Amino acid sequence: MVNLEWYRTFKAIYKTGTLTGAAEALFISQPGVSLHLSSLESYVGYKLFDRTGRKMVPTERGKILYNVIADGLARLEEAEMNFQRCTERDTPTLSVGMCFETFQITLEQYISSLPFNVIISFGEYPEMLDQLDKGILDLIITPQKGSSPSIVHEAFSSETIVLVGGNQTDEQAFRQIIKKKDIVAAELWLKSQKWYGTTGDMEHLLRFWKLNFGHQPDFRPNYIVPNLNSIVRCLAGGQGLAVIPDFLCRKEVKSGQIKLVWEGHPKLVNTLYFGCRKNTSYPKEVALIKSLFRKVMVSLPNKQKAMAG
Repeated sequence: MVNLEWYRTFKAIYKTGTLTGAAEALFISQPGVSLHLSSLESYVGYKLFDRTGRKMVPTERGKILYNVIADGLARLEEAEMNFQRCTERDTPTLSVGMCFETFQITLEQYISSLPFNVIISFGEYPEMLDQLDKGILDLIITPQKGSSPSIVHEAFSSETIVLVGGNQTDEQAFRQIIKKKDIVAAELWLKSQKWYGTTGDMEHLLRFWKLNFGHQPDFRPNYIVPNLNSIVRCLAGGQGLAVIPDFLCRKEVKSGQIKLVWEGHPKLVNTLYFGCRKNTSYPKEVALIKSLFRKVMVSLPNKQKAMAG
């Protein structure tokens, strides 16, 4: 027997005219839509759409099939709405993408109080932008803007990528070097120290080093830990250096557990954006998540002024 979801996907393509539109309507990925369509075409034995540019134009056989199944699918969808015990409308599920550290600092404390279901996804920013565009994610928090016309980016905060050290790190010699603006000596001093990094993300260190010294760093961290919050905990009360976003360590800097060593010159500042589709199905839920983020960012200790440079 043919898979009923193939017919639902076929109808969505027929109504929207594009694979992307069908994916958004069904809340599945575009590759999933393509798979359903190719499976149905293989099953019935003929092509159902002609692909002309970005439009999916139904063939004559496609039109016939639509006329045959349209009423039946409509009745099934009506029955589903009337008889399912818990509808998506009653308890929606929001899929949100962000980096792991951002989740721990911001949304984690509020998860249990949210009046809807939430799926948190972690990944690289380009991947999350792609998943948002395909309808897999409903909201992302990102320092990178995509180019898709279906995505809206809203700036809500910023982060400065800074050099921090454990409170047992003696950085006085470095401060004197920075005051003299001796970049060569500053780089040599930094390379002589013990460094912390993460397993999957060296982007902050690479960009910070490139901006301040004009080239990529020619060393690797001494200690590789799971994530940026692990770095903060490892540095607290100890020695070593790391380059991380300032909002992840403001409390620890204010309490004296770690030191703000250098903000760089010039500073490396990222704007943080909410990203969501223009036609989101969950405007109220998205608005609530946004409000929680703004609340947390405002409540964090004020940014520390640079003590050097």
